[in-house]
Amino acid sequence: MKWRVMATEEDYEDIRSKSSSVKFTCESKEGLTCDTPADIEYDSSRTWVIDKPGLPKTPRGFKRYLVLRRDFSKMDAYYISPTGKKFRTRNEIGAFIEANPEYKDVKLDDFNFTSPKVMEDTIPEDALKKMPAASSNGGNSKRSKITKEEA
Repeated sequence: MKWRVMATEEDYEDIRSKSSSVKFTCESKEGLTCDTPADIEYDSSRTWVIDKPGLPKTPRGFKRYLVLRRDFSKMDAYYISPTGKKFRTRNEIGAFIEANPEYKDVKLDDFNFTSPKVMEDTIPEDALKKMPAASSNGGNSKRSKITKEEA
């Protein structure tokens, strides 16, 4: 239950892509043990999100881009191509790959638009007040708590 900062986005994506089969442990980050203090504390000083485990690594040259909606309801996932083009769907990426033969080795299965889960207990109070009751936690007015399995 300690939060660790990854050195690079590539390191993070590597761990996330394997996290369904390989669990991150204290010793997964070189030089750490379970007695080492957390790199960052989970608290409400910022809005936290948790990415789904097992997402594929973003293909080389492309960038996965996440944007938190103004109402804090969810994040939207996008991809940016090496040429700077922004994609919102797999169909757009497929058309780009087809039109640009230099990317023929890029697999469509390596793009996943699943958004991370926004941890409601870290959403600012003023944003929660603006959220309609039905959209906040599926209509439940209680704020969700993070579980050990999600961390």
